[in-house]
This record gives sequence, C-alpha cells and structure tokens, in this order.
Amino acid sequence: MNNRTYEAQPPRRVAFLGLGVMGHPMAGHLASAGHQVTVYNRTASKAAAWAAAYGGSTAAVPREAAAGAEFVFACVGNDEDLRSVTLGADGAFAGMAPGAVFVDHTTASAAIARELHQAAQNLGLHFVDAPVSGGQAGAVNGALTVMCGGDATPFEAMKPLAMNFAKAVTRVGETGAGQLAKMVNQVCIAGLVQGLAEAIAFGQRAGLDMPQVLDVIGKGAAQSWQLDNRGKTMVADQFEFGFAVDWMRKDLGLVLDEARRNGAQLPVTALVDQFYAEVQALGGARWDTSSLIRRLK
Repeated sequence: MNNRTYEAQPPRRVAFLGLGVMGHPMAGHLASAGHQVTVYNRTASKAAAWAAAYGGSTAAVPREAAAGAEFVFACVGNDEDLRSVTLGADGAFAGMAPGAVFVDHTTASAAIARELHQAAQNLGLHFVDAPVSGGQAGAVNGALTVMCGGDATPFEAMKPLAMNFAKAVTRVGETGAGQLAKMVNQVCIAGLVQGLAEAIAFGQRAGLDMPQVLDVIGKGAAQSWQLDNRGKTMVADQFEFGFAVDWMRKDLGLVLDEARRNGAQLPVTALVDQFYAEVQALGGARWDTSSLIRRLK
C-alpha cells in the first residue's frame, strides 16, 4: 500500500501484466486510485500476493486479464517477453475489445514497438510504447517519468491513468519514439555514472574527504541526479538501490543495436557497456548501476 493522494478519476477497467519491482507498485497505484485492476504475472504467486495487498483480481493468462479492459498496461523484461504477453491465443490482444489501448512500459526495442503497433492496428486496437525512468523508488513513490510514442488520441486517453504512478507523462513522437527516448536516457546515465565513478576514485586516491567534496561540487556545474543520489553511497561502497547491472546491460544492448542501424557513434556508451560486463564478472550482476566504481578500486 502507499500514502499517495490521488486525483479523482472515473473508475476504469484495466489490466496490468508483469508484477516485478516496477510493475507491482505501478499496478498498486492504479488500484489505490480506484480503478478496477486485473493482474497477470508469469509466476502466479506474485499475482496472488498483489491481489491480497490491493484487492484486485488475478488472471491465469494475459488474454483473461485483458478481457473487458479499456486499458492494458504491461511492464515485462524484454522483446520476447512482450511478444509472449501480447500475441497468440492466450496473448492480451486476443482478449482486448476493439478500441482498447495497450500501454507498454517495458524498456524494449523500437522495432518491437512498431511491430506490435501494427499488430494492434490490424485488430482495431491501440498501442502506446511508454518506457519509464525513475527506478524502483520512482515506481513506489508514484514519481516515474514516462516517455511515449504512438498516436495522439490513445496517448491522451491513457495519460490520466499513467499519472497515478508518474510525475510526467509525455508524448515524444510516433510509434517507437518512446523507446528511442529511453535509449537517450540510458546513454546519458551511462556516461554520467562512469564520470562520477572516476571522479570519486580519483578523489579518494588523492586523499580528499569525498563526502565533503561532493557537497561542494554538487552546488556547481558538476551537479546531477546521480551525484546527489548516488555519490555518497558510491563512496560508502553501497550498491543496493534497485536498478541492476544486468538490466542496464540489456538496455545498453538495445541502444548499441539501434546505433548500428542508424549510424550513431557511441564510443563512450560502448566502453561503459564493457565496464558493466567487468562488474558482472566481479559478481555484481544484481548490484545497481553505480557499482561501476568497484572496477576502479
């Protein structure tokens, strides 16, 4: 449960597919706002636990969860997971009524967004790609940033519901643009975290009081979300903040694949991806992304 205050909205019938560290609280915000939520999760016990906490209902397959829903939200692992919950006889598309909107919060490829948008159109459905930024804390606190691609009408229809777990929901272009914007986000994070890791490691070797130094430089041009929220925990060698190295490598793989298609040059991003592979080899697959500093010690 949570203590967030929700704006009054007409109750909607919605489904939520995928109840991981992001999907579980996101679906919870929808239920807490008064919407009628049916959930599906590949591990059924997680769906049962969610329903016990929030009072919604569960479904055995995505098609059953989506039946009668005006909006179907999903937050799963990757392109193949997304296909598995949308397509086929038990997929959500098979249960959705014409005019219903599928909203995908998975960080996936722009190609799968375009593929599923077309499949949805063929069935008289709508599809919005809507990856999120803000991590587990953002999901729990209802403070995610959602970047969306797709047609304007379904976007405007889904936006009030998404605002139950977000602080900003923005359409950045046509189908696939949401995923491309999330890739831009991850490129920025990769470079910032590596720079912060190098700076802290340098300062420590120089014998500086790094918490004090971070306070000082955080008031100037070096300030960033990563410095404010991860700098001192990096100094303290703490890396348990939700967004795992494994997930970042998946995301950077999507970025580098897209860059090969569009010709963008991403030398720093490619290098940081290799550094994350080294962190995995150190046993840090489930450490959060600020653990880049571990390879410098």
